[in-house]
Amino acid sequence: MPIQLLPISLANQIAAGEVIERPASVVKELIENSLDAGASELVIDIEKGGRRRMRIRDNGAGIAKEELPLALARHATSKITSLADLEAIQSLGFRGEALASISSVARLTLTSKPEQQNQAWRAWVEGRDMTAELAPASHPTGTTIDVEDLFFNTPARRKFLRTDKTEFAHIDELIKRIALSRYDVRITLNHNQKVIRQFPAVTQAQALTRITKVIGRSFSDAAMAIDCAHHDVRLWGWVVPPEACRHQADAQYFYVNGRMMRDRMLNHAIRQAYGDTLTDERSPTYVLYLELPATDVDVNVHPAKHEVRFHQARQMHDFVLQSVRRCLSDRVHPEASHSYQASSETLRQQVAELQPRMAMPLPGVMGKGGAAAAPAPMFPGTAPQLPQKDAPETSTAALPAHDGEVLTVVAQRFALIAHNEPTTELQLLDLQRLEHAYLQQQLIRQYATGLAGQPLLIPVKIADKALSQQLLALAHEQLGKLGVLVQQDGQACVVKQVPSALRHTDIQQSMQQLVDSLGADKQPDSAFWAWLARHSVSTSYRRVQAEHWWRVWQEHFASAAEFSCPMPLPHLPEPLK
Repeated sequence: MPIQLLPISLANQIAAGEVIERPASVVKELIENSLDAGASELVIDIEKGGRRRMRIRDNGAGIAKEELPLALARHATSKITSLADLEAIQSLGFRGEALASISSVARLTLTSKPEQQNQAWRAWVEGRDMTAELAPASHPTGTTIDVEDLFFNTPARRKFLRTDKTEFAHIDELIKRIALSRYDVRITLNHNQKVIRQFPAVTQAQALTRITKVIGRSFSDAAMAIDCAHHDVRLWGWVVPPEACRHQADAQYFYVNGRMMRDRMLNHAIRQAYGDTLTDERSPTYVLYLELPATDVDVNVHPAKHEVRFHQARQMHDFVLQSVRRCLSDRVHPEASHSYQASSETLRQQVAELQPRMAMPLPGVMGKGGAAAAPAPMFPGTAPQLPQKDAPETSTAALPAHDGEVLTVVAQRFALIAHNEPTTELQLLDLQRLEHAYLQQQLIRQYATGLAGQPLLIPVKIADKALSQQLLALAHEQLGKLGVLVQQDGQACVVKQVPSALRHTDIQQSMQQLVDSLGADKQPDSAFWAWLARHSVSTSYRRVQAEHWWRVWQEHFASAAEFSCPMPLPHLPEPLK
């Protein structure tokens, strides 16, 4: 088959295959055109889920009579004129293919009237060459686009459409997303001559009113406002605390420069910001708006413009992560500077009730020496109890290196250790306390030459003036040895580097803790190193990790008893065979 140019109608249908997936795709393209035209009111009429009819009416700027044929042609647009415009797109649409693609797979009629034009005109295309036909019409200022019989000439595409209910559900969700992107536009959605949605125009201050109509009162009642800025990048909107998040991901709305977006990188940043506070049964719930210079984001990477590409993707990821995490931490832990907390008294009592009443599991089957010591409850900061004076001496002294094995990990942070003969006891090794003590020693040794700092991809500006002055008052050499780098910015200061242990904490709260610990001309004390090491302690351990820390306990701490609790075994009868 020789190479030849495709007919215009066929080329348009191929282009429609990339953009027009279902009726909701048509509605999206037409509404974006209306918003680009400056419309403040939209009326969307749908019949039979969109397969029969979709009509969008607006009160925008309208299209002049001489431009109507161009509006239905491919690659014709008023939104960009040069490569520089393409690299800094301000409008929602820019390719100039939507109307031509839609008119190739449906019966499209375009009626429009600019304010300065006395007569409205109607345009449509017919024939193999898609030649535009014009006729006078009666119409107020604005534009109406009527799309009928979608995929009437492509039966293969039409049979893949779902039921009217399903297709309209996609349109309804689209209208919700658009309603949250433009609070200043009044939107009415009708289906089969019935009003389904009505969103009156509101001001920015009344945004929660529209959010309540779109998502529901459960969102607006629990939502926390967020507004963070760094240079010319701003993230604002609302996030819901973990305990109030929905069980389905049906309330996740993210917009980049007013464009609705479903970006995996941004979703990952938000999910990571929730961290372990969000259970597997719940999904992040939010309405967020990211604003940045148009030159820093490329929207021309997806046929339907559902995705974008950031020029500094990692920085955007970390900016969203830190901003959302700070907002959530203010609500979840308003006073705590870290997530490591001592056990409550209530929990101590509950665990105490579970302790065995007798010192030995089988009190009637005892050896010659009487009762052995009862295991002590193990909480961080509570030293294990020593055996009673009249009890037989147990092996709480230093054990030979690698004498025994790790049987298992209990409660994800205790190693159950069995020793070789003749030892007749098990031991529970507190891995968390052991790692915490080891990390403190490491930090103290590193401090002699200076801690390694971790540069922040998004420097954090300290909003508290008092804290800024305290940081700037500290000796530059002292902060440098701690791996902290701050820079003065007017009356405030910007944190550019922190110790790696503080990399994922709330930087402002961590700096306040650091200032409180050091003060003027103070050297870090044991409490400071304990606080810093606590941020690097693991929360759960596997058996391989438990074996590593068991060896560290033997080699670096000489099997110190303060990290373990002996569990004496009863003297059992001799086996029959």
